[in-house]
Amino acid sequence: MDSGSKGKRPYFRPQLRTMTPEAFMEKFAAPSNKGAVRHLYVLTTGGTMEKVYSEQTGSVANVGSKIDRYLRLLRLGDCGVNVVPLMNKDSLEMTDADRVLILSMVRGLLKEDAPMVITHGTDTMVQTGLYLQRALPELGVPIVLTGAMTPLGFEGSDGLQNLTESLLAVQLLHPGVYVVMHNRVYPAQNARKAHPLGRFVWSDPASPTIDGQEHL
Repeated sequence: MDSGSKGKRPYFRPQLRTMTPEAFMEKFAAPSNKGAVRHLYVLTTGGTMEKVYSEQTGSVANVGSKIDRYLRLLRLGDCGVNVVPLMNKDSLEMTDADRVLILSMVRGLLKEDAPMVITHGTDTMVQTGLYLQRALPELGVPIVLTGAMTPLGFEGSDGLQNLTESLLAVQLLHPGVYVVMHNRVYPAQNARKAHPLGRFVWSDPASPTIDGQEHL
């Protein structure tokens, strides 16, 4: 080492290692999901994610499902995604009968042992998640609820990001009911919408938090 290099930290070239998808699943995935997920279900219920602009009224409203159109933009490999349109409602307009319908469909699909993503309005997403959690205490697959703060297709929409993240998360999570939004995964009982922030935050049911206070 010459005198000009004294005090300098030696450069070490990092060793790069790649991991096959099979190795990743074996190391990190939930035990029940270490086999390749061949198909999953997306149940659509409406919410902001699927709202469209009406020129007649000058407002946005739930009219028809448009999830299929955006799923075609994604590269999903050999994973089959089956879309089940249940309803198209703002979540504030959801009734107990609507949640019974969602539960009934989920129970029917559980026979196929396939994970499920439910697109849902964000205002009562947690309420529906907790309802499913109470009704299905011995789930064998993960169920993910997701939505958007801005409709799919609108500039700055978070809908496609949340949908994409949910499709991946539901293939890796342990059985249970979760909310997946904005690069975060929350068990249903720990998710809370922070309205001033326009996002979800971690919430401990035994210790209420102030809006914007995340506990990770």
